This record gives sequence, structure tokens and C-alpha cells, in this order.
Amino acid sequence: MTDLTFDDLTTLNVTIDNHIAHIQLCRPDQLNSMIPEFWLELPAVVRKIDDHAAARVIVISSTGKHFSAGMDLSVFMQMGKDFSGEPARRAEKMRRSVLELQDSFNALESIRIPVLAALQGGVIGGAVDMVCAADSRYCTEDTFFTIKETELGMTADVGTLQRLPHLIPQGLIRELAYTGRNWSAQEAMAQGFVNQVYADQEAMLSAVMKIAAKIAMNSPMAVAGCKEMINYSRDHSVQDSLNYMATWQAGMFQMPDIQEAMAAQQQKRLPSYEALRDKRSMMSANKKA
Repeated sequence: MTDLTFDDLTTLNVTIDNHIAHIQLCRPDQLNSMIPEFWLELPAVVRKIDDHAAARVIVISSTGKHFSAGMDLSVFMQMGKDFSGEPARRAEKMRRSVLELQDSFNALESIRIPVLAALQGGVIGGAVDMVCAADSRYCTEDTFFTIKETELGMTADVGTLQRLPHLIPQGLIRELAYTGRNWSAQEAMAQGFVNQVYADQEAMLSAVMKIAAKIAMNSPMAVAGCKEMINYSRDHSVQDSLNYMATWQAGMFQMPDIQEAMAAQQQKRLPSYEALRDKRSMMSANKKA
């Protein structure tokens, strides 16, 4: 299903073609800073794509010189207005606000389909939180990453400090967090944070779209299983992960996609797989009943 509409978006442009959803941050004159609308639009868009099984892979890129300058000043100003009143209630509201912001990027990790981030220029503050939740990252030679929150007198709170230690060495994440220094594309690749560095955005997007197309050619069930298992194994022991894998296979290991893959290889053609089921179908059926 690719006839979804994404109208009235303030911060994003969305297109879907050949099972690939392309989400672009589209406020280049404002350095794609993350205004309040962004924190609502991003999770809504990726969950809509996933719920409708409208694509098999998502590519997130940006427009302009920088990928994103991170949290917009307006969000900080709104939070500042909340620092009044009885302390316990003020703190409880702050906690819920942070959890809501975290959920915007949790969506990238919890959906069934892979998310590829294509980055250029500055990836600053909240933008680092965001791309840490993607499955894979690619960037241009001029890209730099900054855990900017430290220099602003606060601790990064939307995912960087929780996800980045699983992606790069402990000593490096601590240095980057404590200092807030710029981290170059070349260093990020050497440490395994990004998969590849490209000369410019055009070359990067061309290459990332080819990777996305390769992912989209595979069984969406097999790819969804890979994402589920890799995420689970990051947070659990090897034995727990093996047990979960066995349970998953007990239900998800079925023959149609395997037979189609083997037939396509023998017949030297591209495989054709059924899409994942629309996640809304059960609720829709209950509503009709």
C-alpha cells in the first residue's frame, strides 16, 4: 500500500516509491532545528508507514547545509515556563515531557522496518539522539556530530547516552559526552558509528537508496525478524536471545517466502513477497463488528 497521504506536515517531506519511504527534514533555513511540531510529526509519520505496511525500509535525510541543529530554542523556552509551582508536581510533569520526547525517537527503533539515516553537515544535540535510534548511518565528508547538551549545561536525555554506548567504545562516548566536542565523519567511521562516508550528499543519497532497494528486495518477514532479534540481543544475554529466537521461529518460520526466494534464484528473477500485514487490521475488524 503506497497511496498514503502526508498532508499538513510542517517539518518533514515524505515520499514512498518502490517500497522505500523517504523522509526529509525540510526546514533548511532554520538548520532543520527540532521545533515542537517535529517531535509530533516524526513518530506519527514512521508509525503510519509501519502501521499501513506502506514501505519495507525508511531513509531519513535532510535539506540544506546541515542535517539538524537539534532541539529548537522554542522547546527549551516552553520547558522553562514549566519551572514553577509545587516541586513534586513540577518534576512529575518534567519527567512526562522527557518521556514524550524520548518516544519520538523510540519510534524509529520499535517499528518493524529498518531505518537508514543519511547525514550531512552538523548533526547536533537532539539530532545525535535521533540518528542513534536508526538502524544504520551514512554521512558526507563534512559531517560532524556533537553532544551539544553538555555545553548548554544539561545532560543529553533523549537517547544518546543510552544507545551510543552500544555503538562505540565506552571511553570515546564518555569523552564526547563530557567535552561536547565535534566528532568528525572520519572518526565516526573509524569507530564504526557510520557505515560509510561519501564525498557529497548526492553521492551519499544515491548509495543509500541502492542499499535501501536491496533491503526492500528481501522478504519483509525475514528483515523484520532480523531487526527484532538484533534489538533484543543488544539488551539481553546471549542465552535469553537464543531462547527468544527459538520461540520466534516456532511461529514465524514458514515456507512461502523461502520457496519464493529459491524459485527466484533458480529462475534468475527478482523475488516477489507479500507485504507485512496492516497493523490496524485487527482493530478495524473489531470496529466493524
